[in-house]
Amino acid sequence: MTIGEKIVKLRTAVGISQEQLAEKLSVSRQSVSKWEMDQAMPQIEKVLQLCQLFDISTDELLREDMEIARNTGGPNRYFGTDGFRGEANINLTSIQAYQVGRFLGWYFSSPLSGCNKVGYRPRIVIGKDTRRSSYMLEYSIVAGITASGADAYMLHVTTTPSVSYVTREDGFDCGIMITASHNPYYDNGIKIINRYGEKPDDSVTSLIEAYLDGNLKALGLSASDLPLATRDRIGCIVDYVAGRNRYVAYLIYLASHSYRNLRIGLDCDNGASWMIAKSVFGALGAQTYMIGAEPDGLNVNSNCGSTHIEALCQLVKDQHLDLGFAFDGDCDRCIAVDENGNVVDGDRMLYILGKRLKSRGMLNEDTLVATVMSNSGLMKSLAKEGIRCVQTKVGDRFVYECMNRNDYTLGGEQSGHIILKKYATTGDGLLTAIMMTEEVCDSKTSLSKLASPVKLYPQCTKNVRVKNKESVLQDEAVAAVIAEVERLIDSNGRVLIRPSSTEPVVRVMIESETAELCEEYAARIISVIEERGHGVDERN
Repeated sequence: MTIGEKIVKLRTAVGISQEQLAEKLSVSRQSVSKWEMDQAMPQIEKVLQLCQLFDISTDELLREDMEIARNTGGPNRYFGTDGFRGEANINLTSIQAYQVGRFLGWYFSSPLSGCNKVGYRPRIVIGKDTRRSSYMLEYSIVAGITASGADAYMLHVTTTPSVSYVTREDGFDCGIMITASHNPYYDNGIKIINRYGEKPDDSVTSLIEAYLDGNLKALGLSASDLPLATRDRIGCIVDYVAGRNRYVAYLIYLASHSYRNLRIGLDCDNGASWMIAKSVFGALGAQTYMIGAEPDGLNVNSNCGSTHIEALCQLVKDQHLDLGFAFDGDCDRCIAVDENGNVVDGDRMLYILGKRLKSRGMLNEDTLVATVMSNSGLMKSLAKEGIRCVQTKVGDRFVYECMNRNDYTLGGEQSGHIILKKYATTGDGLLTAIMMTEEVCDSKTSLSKLASPVKLYPQCTKNVRVKNKESVLQDEAVAAVIAEVERLIDSNGRVLIRPSSTEPVVRVMIESETAELCEEYAARIISVIEERGHGVDERN
């Protein structure tokens, strides 16, 4: 339902005419008529008056209209499910970062955000990962925030979960994390976190996008609505490393065991966790063996971290370690490695943590949340333990929304995003590593034995770089080959084709009886995608 349709519905419900509504808002009847026919947007002060008149929130009035705009290719062409991401200074520029800061600094002091205090100074906390471009984008965002009259609190290099924690616990209006997570070093991104430590509503990101596109009229804004702060209204920049330190203390507090007798490998991906991980596990007494802990701005995700687990597997075997953990660029993911150097992925960790919470009466409704990418073998293994698994679309955002809606306490992805809702509102790699280590200590057994009941189907996922993701999904020849492969697999696996939300990539996932069949079926589908001209020749 658009804003215009909502105004008609609300006006009709209270029994007033267009003329009467126009009189109450001090506008012409023609203006109301244009709003109701979606030929124009009400100005922001009129949006606020409408909300007050009909006793609804601005989010209720704006959200669905912004969602319709997203689905029809309007706004939200920058912000995906995991923030605004792209190659630094090509798809995501320092100028755009400044504009994001300008808008957020203004928005959180405006009535549109729910602030009704005259002269209110918003407080926004910012963290970043180790990419060279993170510094450029950080300073650009901070300049925009302070230019709009808000105060910017800088955590410096830190993890996404720490920004979420600090935003929530220290009462900030919002948090910002500058990271491209597991993407190559030359990419970067802006993640926005609301005051509750969660991802923001689409209505907020849609407003930011309209501003980025200079579409002030569609927002009901004029240039004067975003004035530059002057004199004592210019925002302050505050060094807030103390917030990061409190997050470290919180993680240490959550552990109930000493890890003095454990030898633990940590792969920090040359990313945001490179200092924090060693501090946490060192304080808990573990003997730590570090790799991926020498960031130079260009080596994040370079043959290390949760997407290049081979390095940690080798370290665990070579050093005869008890277990290991690999994180991604911003440390919201974790992949474990057992004492034999074998990978314990997100599916197996969900199984281990699901059993742990269920045995303690902490797994609400004996249900956890996974995505459609999770292996069918996980579902069967959970069912044997009396645990139900609800599946969502791919993305930790969708997992968290399902958890929040149904009050579930555990959810995650095969890729290592694990959300433990009692302790955090986002995936947290370090928190996951601590809880996995706690289970090793409590059970007095090895990680390999904890994971052994999970029998997974062979699975392979191939990324195909394409010109247009939607064209691939709509191609009849591609649909035909997918149907053919599904018939061949029958009930002994499955096929899943999905577009990446952050890259020009289509992911082809196959589960089948053998690894050889997975490769064969994936190759068959990819061959048709390329023959139909959808693929991108990366040699050019």
